[in-house]
Amino acid sequence: MKKLIIFPLFFIGFFALSQGIKFEEGNFASILAKAKKENKLVFIDAYASWCGPCKLMVKNIFPLKSVGDYYNSNFINAKIDMEKGEGIELAKKYNVKAFPTYLFINGNGEEVHRTLGYVEENDFIQFAKDAGDPNKRLAALKQKFENGEKDPVFLKNLAGLTIYNDADFSGRVLERYFIAKPSLDQEDVEILLAGTQSTESPLYKIFQEKKADIVKILPEEKYTKFDKNIKLTTILKKSYNADTKTWNENYFAVEAQKFLTKEEADKVLKRAKANRALKNKDIATYEKLTLELYQDTSALTSEDLNSLAWNFFENVNTKSSLEKAVVWAQESVKKNENYANTDTLANLYNKIGDKKNAKMWAEKSIELAKKSGQESSDTEKLLKSL
Repeated sequence: MKKLIIFPLFFIGFFALSQGIKFEEGNFASILAKAKKENKLVFIDAYASWCGPCKLMVKNIFPLKSVGDYYNSNFINAKIDMEKGEGIELAKKYNVKAFPTYLFINGNGEEVHRTLGYVEENDFIQFAKDAGDPNKRLAALKQKFENGEKDPVFLKNLAGLTIYNDADFSGRVLERYFIAKPSLDQEDVEILLAGTQSTESPLYKIFQEKKADIVKILPEEKYTKFDKNIKLTTILKKSYNADTKTWNENYFAVEAQKFLTKEEADKVLKRAKANRALKNKDIATYEKLTLELYQDTSALTSEDLNSLAWNFFENVNTKSSLEKAVVWAQESVKKNENYANTDTLANLYNKIGDKKNAKMWAEKSIELAKKSGQESSDTEKLLKSL
């Protein structure tokens, strides 16, 4: 009798899942060709494997019948990891800098609309409808702005659509929005902080002028810290030449030491050089600088430690360095045991050849994932391989 109950439930579950978005297999070129042939747009879920909101969309929104009905009828759908394979070049081409980003692309490979973040059912369907309406696409919204639109709701929504992929344009939108605001509420402050990415942005002047409003909502020490970070971001950007992949260390030292000690400035530059080396796939430099930076990790959070350890797992092959990453992952687990850091620990043990500990921590990670309702298919694959 027990088997008779389980058997139909399996098919009910399978049938329910099949009602959601159906994602195409194959490379991007074949997906574009199919879209062109069927005169449809391509919908791309541009995600990263570590992204929490991406996983929640997979769990909560993509399987819904209403979502599947609309997306399957109107688009050729694709899921592409922007940090692997051809996704790396697509992320550059379409300027994907935050996850999840949702791209709507025509058959010629041209972007016509985008949005991002965790989105509830009705809004997710509405975004798709907007993508199909030339008057509501991002290009049309930008033109409406250029024509002088001042409605604050419109300006706030347009800034949200462009803040991560077109910071200069978003800055202009928010400048118009804030000029008309006599005072700021908490949401306004959050938007202003997200949009102010450089001291050369028009928003930085507003950030300074509205300090009295901001410190009513944020403690003044947080305002000061954010101000320092904006200055550092600007100086670092000016210090690096992307064409030659070189740093102007003298310029950085002079500018940064106007508000940092020499020791603080040296550490900031070293961290920036390590991050840039990782982006440039200069793993030897990244590995060396990171080991120098994090000899003492006592002040790092569990999340910081896990991120360090995972980056070494993905990029470093020196056994002694991987053993150091194991220590970081262990410290992360001690501070806050969760699915993510136990999975990191399992993968690191496997990479250095310690199958026994890899198996133990993979089992632990899967157990924690089930308790917290998280997806653990990658860890399960690891466990099966051990």
